[in-house]
Amino acid sequence: MFDIKDFNNISIKDILPNTNINRSQIISRYKKYCRDNKLKEDYSFIEKIQLKPVRTLSGVVPITVLTKPFPCPGKCIFCPDDVMMPKSYLTLEPGAQRALMNKFDPYLQVKNRIQALQNIGHQTEKIELLVLGGTWSVYPRHYQEWFIKRCLDAMNDFSFKEYTYHKNQINFDTNILESEPELKKWKKEDLEKAQILNSKAKYRCIGITLETRPDMISQKEVEHLRFLGGTKIQLGIQSTHDDILIANKRGESSKAQRDAINLLRRAGFKIQIHWMPNLYKSTPKIDKKDIEIIYKDKSYLPDEIKIYPCSVIESAELYTFWKEKKYSPYSEEELIDVLIHAKSIIPIYSRINRLIRDIPSTYIFDGNKKTNMRQIVQIEMQKKGIFCKCIRCREIRNEEIKEIHFDKYEYETSVSTEYFLSFNTEGKLLGFLRLSIPKDRSHFIKELENSSIIRELHIYGKALRIKQESDSAQHLGLGKKLLKEAEIISKENGFEKISVISGIGTREYYNKRGYVLNKLYQTKYING
Repeated sequence: MFDIKDFNNISIKDILPNTNINRSQIISRYKKYCRDNKLKEDYSFIEKIQLKPVRTLSGVVPITVLTKPFPCPGKCIFCPDDVMMPKSYLTLEPGAQRALMNKFDPYLQVKNRIQALQNIGHQTEKIELLVLGGTWSVYPRHYQEWFIKRCLDAMNDFSFKEYTYHKNQINFDTNILESEPELKKWKKEDLEKAQILNSKAKYRCIGITLETRPDMISQKEVEHLRFLGGTKIQLGIQSTHDDILIANKRGESSKAQRDAINLLRRAGFKIQIHWMPNLYKSTPKIDKKDIEIIYKDKSYLPDEIKIYPCSVIESAELYTFWKEKKYSPYSEEELIDVLIHAKSIIPIYSRINRLIRDIPSTYIFDGNKKTNMRQIVQIEMQKKGIFCKCIRCREIRNEEIKEIHFDKYEYETSVSTEYFLSFNTEGKLLGFLRLSIPKDRSHFIKELENSSIIRELHIYGKALRIKQESDSAQHLGLGKKLLKEAEIISKENGFEKISVISGIGTREYYNKRGYVLNKLYQTKYING
């Protein structure tokens, strides 16, 4: 058996084969030893035995929470309907199981997830909050505000000893979201106070992702999403073909999709879409055309995409179509062909977050059941000499940084000229900035009038503590250089100010660089 004093000089192979304790116990004992002896933790040791390091190799730690079940206006035939879950989610999915275990309490979901990730050796000070569950926009607004506030409370509790969880907080019952008497006392200022506190906390929310339907997006809704702290919006697009949308009872048009994306882009949001090949009435040929439209039509051009091939699930109406032999999923060969085509055309400014939805195979009656489909597709692409240029495939992760060079990629959308500014090394992406130069200088959000907009600034490499020094890409000053380039481009385009859709936990970073928080955005005047 090894001595705990020798932790920093041993490898994982020295530890685990001959012990009866798991990684989280080793990490816990190491941290306790450091606390008891007033020693500084050596994170390089924790990295050696860290479980699933890929979770935080993008520079932040994603934490997913689910809202309580609530009626969804959609009637999509492909959507599963689990009475214990918000619409489209299934009880046995990992994130859903965590939500159910915590009774959908946002505070407990965040608190327990932070603790679980810390237990297996991850840094959790930079948190990207992903709020999932049906259609966010139809939930009562007081529930939305309370939900986000409680997520921030959990992060703040980890940061400030004097900021403690009160057990008498409102416990929302699924059936009384509208009528809970305590909600009458709710004040927006409660959320704003939690945001201010989190902007200086140890565990900061650097971004909030919310998911909704395109036909729910309006100017008023966009402002509300921003008030909540939203920085990225997930939209269910599924298909751009109106006849297929109608056949699948999607309840929206391609025009609604385009209008929603244009509004969100004008407001600076990062746009992630869900695209679903293999829908009822679709074909591989139609799907290939569909993904081409998504990346050629100037009203789409998403920053990120999740690809969810349609599967047959018993609780969905599509199951009846399948039983009556009106619908049959693609063969594996057909599906792989569609996915290869999709990956081959993704531009360098977009990221494929998912290539397959991780639905437990016990739910799937027909369709793809392989959770490693991304790997299968990548192998087939290599055989054919085809390579994906998406952000995820080019992230530096934990690879060696060599010679660094700057790239500027420009493209046109319906409402803006977009600049994708990036630093790269040996074909690997170190970091990037999305700068939007609006075509219309007037704006439905007063703060954004006559302003260029930074929609995202992201530096890759393993997640670090907020003030941790390292030779990682996160501490090479690349963010500062990208901001400077964005300001130069904005000046060249005649703008006197530049705004940023900052996450709550990144406000201090931008403050130090001359950006001042107004109501919804941080702004800097760049001409004196």
